[in-house]
Amino acid sequence: MRLSIEHLSKTFVSASGETVEALKDINLEITDKEFICLLGPSGCGKTTLLRIIGGLDQATSGAALLDGHPVTGPDPKTAMIFQEYSLYPWRTVLDNVTFGLEIRGADKEKRSEKARSYLEMVGLQDFERSFPYELSGGMRQRVAVARALAVEPDVLLMDEPFGALDAQTRNRMQKELLEIWEKTRKTVIFVTHSVDEAVYMSDRIVVLTRRPGTIREVMDVSIPRPRDRTSTEFARIRRHVLDLMDEPV
Repeated sequence: MRLSIEHLSKTFVSASGETVEALKDINLEITDKEFICLLGPSGCGKTTLLRIIGGLDQATSGAALLDGHPVTGPDPKTAMIFQEYSLYPWRTVLDNVTFGLEIRGADKEKRSEKARSYLEMVGLQDFERSFPYELSGGMRQRVAVARALAVEPDVLLMDEPFGALDAQTRNRMQKELLEIWEKTRKTVIFVTHSVDEAVYMSDRIVVLTRRPGTIREVMDVSIPRPRDRTSTEFARIRRHVLDLMDEPV
């Protein structure tokens, strides 16, 4: 899998008729199995960029290319996970995980078997008959991860998936996601506003400027995993990223 973003810009027209430039001339290459974090201040276009990669929005100019083909709409090679869990409350955990396979026409027995294997991967094999309202926030997000993985995408797009969780649950979910990523080796593009989260999780951090979002710096994070948040190197990288975000454009 290869994802290329070439001279991508996005402009909106607000309800009042004002033109808003969200992204400006984004260029980025993402290779197979990378864990990339998109980081930047609120309103810098992180989610917009993710939605364009996922085919949910269209660029005004430039393009996102997946394996050399322009992304013009949702693609089976990508799956997205949102902050709000986006589970169907009337479906059980198992039925939520099988949903993507169901709409793709997979056989009922095969999709249940595959869904159960991913529920086991995220540690929810004992909750397949539960409904979302019976689960904690962290458990619901693990269901969302299992549902995305079940369709076996090449690229997992995650839009601040842990933003609504308390600090302790968020740290645990970060660790669990990295363990799942080590097993599946999907390409992950992860939007966050947390510098600590980006340094802890990613191979590379893409730091965006304030709107219109442009790439200020793409930074390699070469600390071996699992990472120690109290280490000197972790603190050094975190400080550098914070300084980048504080600098005027």
